[in-house]
Order: sequence, then C-alpha cells, then structure tokens
Amino acid sequence: MINRNCGSTSLDLISLREVSILGNTDYEAVVKTALEKHSNTEGGLLPILHEVQDELGYIPSDAVNLIGKAINRSRAEVHGVISFYHHFRNHKPGEHIIQVCRSEACQAMGAVTVIEDLKKKLEIDFHETTSDGKITLEPIYCLGHCACAPAVMVDGVPKAKMSSDQMDGIVNELRALKNDN
Repeated sequence: MINRNCGSTSLDLISLREVSILGNTDYEAVVKTALEKHSNTEGGLLPILHEVQDELGYIPSDAVNLIGKAINRSRAEVHGVISFYHHFRNHKPGEHIIQVCRSEACQAMGAVTVIEDLKKKLEIDFHETTSDGKITLEPIYCLGHCACAPAVMVDGVPKAKMSSDQMDGIVNELRALKNDN
C-alpha cells in the first residue's frame, strides 16, 4: 500500500504501464520497488530518485509523473528536484561514467587542463555520451580528495592526482573493455 498525504491507495491503482519505456518490466519493477520502500517516508522523494537512478543509471522522464502521483507531488516539483541536484541524470548514461571534480582545489591543481584534454579526446562535453555509447562525462563537485587533486571518479571508484596522460590511459582501457550487459 502507498499512503499519500491525503489518503491511501494501492500501487495497482496507478498504472505502471502509463510510464513504461517500451514495456520494460524491469523498469516497472524498479519504480514500483522504490515507491513501495520510500513513499510513506517523510522526505521520501530523494530516496526514491536515488534508488531508481542506482538501478537504471538514470531517471526516465516518464517516471517523473508516476513518482509525483504516488507521493502527491506535481511533475514540476519532482522534475525540479531532479534538475537541481547534479547527481541525477535524465538520460541513459554510457557503459562507463567518468566524473571530474570541478571544485576550486582541483581546478587550482590542474583539473581545468585535464577536463579540456578529456573533452577533446572523447569529443564530448559534460553531460554527454560518446557516439559509441561507451563513456559519459560528468562534472562532480568535490570528491573530498582535495589534498590529492585533481580528482576523478571512474565508474564509482575515486582516483587522485590525475594527469591528462593518466586519463588517456583510463579512457583507452574503458574503450577496450567488453560490455558485460
């Protein structure tokens, strides 16, 4: 059961099909599970969004309306939260995600050059994915490795004291990996 602020309803009353992407039952199950776990929680929107993105890699735009209905929030409110936080993405990422720290400490220690070289090598900008679907490039704001700047995170693994040459090596390794999916 999903309890709204103004009553309760069964999740079955909200059609998961109305927001499914090409009838993907995995998608439906992810959204349903996140709603069942967190919709009764005060401030449950962030945990719902995190769970959906953790499972799918992004928050599909069609899920925004469903999530809003389930927690008695408008589509605009849910979209506002997604667009406010840099962590959330509304598009499917590449097989690998490179996040480069944009904090002042990393910039002072050479991140600007690393970023420029990385964008040139990948032929993309932040929030974009390479044409082969392999790598998505994203900014991140402070990984907590300020003493070891510049820092990046590759597929969730932080790396410190990065140079353009080291990033070239990482990009080459990522491109050589076979997709496990």
